[in-house]
This record gives sequence, C-alpha cells and structure tokens, in this order.
Amino acid sequence: MPVPSSAFHRALFLLTQLADYTTLGLGGPAKTFVTAASEAELSAAVSAADAAGEPVLLLGGGSNLVIADDGFDGTVIHVVTRGLRFTDAGGPLTDVTAAAGEPWDDVVARCVDAGLAGLECLSGIPGSVGATPIQNVGAYGQEVAEVITRVRVIDRRTGTTLDIPNGSCRFSYRNSLFKSGEPGRYVVTDVTFRLRAEELSRPVRYAELAAELGVETGERAPVAKIRSGVLAVRGRKGMVLDPGDPDTRSAGSFFTNPVLSREQLAHVEAAADGPVPRFDAGPGLVKVPAAWLIEHAGFAKGHGAPGPARVSSKHTLALANAGGATTADLLALAREIVAGVRDAFGVTLTPEPTLIGVTL
Repeated sequence: MPVPSSAFHRALFLLTQLADYTTLGLGGPAKTFVTAASEAELSAAVSAADAAGEPVLLLGGGSNLVIADDGFDGTVIHVVTRGLRFTDAGGPLTDVTAAAGEPWDDVVARCVDAGLAGLECLSGIPGSVGATPIQNVGAYGQEVAEVITRVRVIDRRTGTTLDIPNGSCRFSYRNSLFKSGEPGRYVVTDVTFRLRAEELSRPVRYAELAAELGVETGERAPVAKIRSGVLAVRGRKGMVLDPGDPDTRSAGSFFTNPVLSREQLAHVEAAADGPVPRFDAGPGLVKVPAAWLIEHAGFAKGHGAPGPARVSSKHTLALANAGGATTADLLALAREIVAGVRDAFGVTLTPEPTLIGVTL
C-alpha cells in the first residue's frame, strides 16, 4: 500500500486484513489502520489513539506477529519511517542510526557494503529495525544488544521522546525492557548501532556456519563472506523470505531456545538417553536448541502436511502457513508441539513471536 504524502495520515480501513501485512499471511481485520511515515506522524498517531482510549498495535515488517483471526479491535499503526545515517564515532568506530521502519536486512546489507562489522550474522532476518531491540534479535552468535548504543523512543506515559542507553535496555536472551520490562510503554522511533570498520568478523561460533564458509569454528572470515554464508544457510532452512516458497510464509523461529540449569539438562539427557547439544548461557546455565527438542520429540520436518499449517519442510523451528491456514490452525499445531516436547523432556517451549489476541 503506498504511503500518503500528507503531514499526518489517519486512514480508516474497517476491512483492512492484517494478514496482508504479516509474513505468516495470517490475521483478521483492523478496526483502525494508520500509516506513520515520520517520527512526528508516529507520535501523533500514538497520542491520538491513547487519547481515545484505543488499544495500539505497532506494525513494522510483520515478521514477528501472530494475530488472531478476529483481528485487532483497536488502532494498528503501520510504521514505515525511513532514514539511515552514518556518523564517525572515533577511530575505527561508526555509529549507524536507522529509523524504526527501515527494513532490517537492507540496513545490514548497507553496513556490510560500507565495510562495517557487527551485524553481518544477522543477515536475512525479516522485519524492521524497530523490532530489533524489543526482541534483542540475534543469530549465529551475534545479538543487537552487543552493538546498540541507544534506542530512541516515545514514552507513552509522559508523551515525551527520549534516548534510552544500552545499559538501561535490560537486554537478555530474546528479551528487553521494551518486551517484558514495561511492555507497551515505549514506541521505538530509531536505533543507533556502533559498528567497527574491520575486514574480518569475530570468531565464527557455529559449526554449521563455519562449514558453509570453509573455516574452522573459532576462525574469522571476511564480513561480506559471513553475510553470504548466513544467507545461504538461512535460505536452505526457508528462513529468507521467498514469495514462491510456502515454507517462508512463517514467523521465522517460532520458539526460543530454552535456557536450562545443569540439573534440568541432566533430566533432558536422561530422557534422551544420551548427550544433548548445548551452548553455554552463563554460570550454571546452558542453551539447548529448540529444534533438536522438537525433532527428538517426534515432530519431523513437514509435520502436519498436507494440512494448511505445518512444520516447515526445511527446518523444524519454523511453523508455516502452507496456504489457506488460519491462526487457529497454526496455534493448534504449536500447542501440539509444546505438549509433545513437555511430555518427552519436561521442557516447556516459549513462543518467540508476539501473540496478538491469542495465547498458547
């Protein structure tokens, strides 16, 4: 849908289907649909909805949302703000400030093309910049929390705009102040990342990516090569959007990798009757791949086919709308998987996408 050119656009589309704005292709109608193409328009839209006592749903790339078939009974604000600025931060460092509505992978590509390291492992992730601090987006050993210096937000409680420094964002694994600390209070308008002019990436931590690059785990590789390798690996998993591939009609990873204590890990290994892959997650904690748990609980790639909602045929961590699915179909599949993993290993999986009007 084209963005209008007036100073503030408030359009009432009583039959706007939110499925048209999500990568899952799911979601019912919006009561009110507003497009915001600047920080001023975004602030005005939020203020108007708050003054009217309307619930607000912020919509960017729609890659991390599961919206009810009934839709959203409030104001949906489609954030399409644009802007990317590079500022010298001294020595090899550059601050990159991106508007919340900028497509995420476009920003990563621009940074890699500029010879800046720090975001390359996050290539191919769909969605927009504004969602990255909320989810503390991460992949292949990188997280945005490592390079964010500040997040500019509208504080809905006070109506003011302020900059929140990294140390106040309460970043943790796939979590932040914006997601669970004070959900809904802050509206992200732009994000600043501090990147380093460097030919080589940090040491490659994931064996799968290292194999794709032809290097050993722990070795470094050119930043552009890392991006190409990540895109190739994600593409094979159906994790790069492709209109011709129904496996990419998903929200990406549907479940977060559970973080377990050593005691919990011992229980899982006893149930599995053998070792379980894990990554260090801090003192006394390990992170276990949710995909491994799902597969070993009996849910193979393509599980649910030929139904409209199924496990991706390329990756067990993605739940796909194969065509004609409803949100209810998708959630039934998700509940089946959660119950199966819990029964098999005593671990309860947590959904990674934001659920709007629905629960597991």
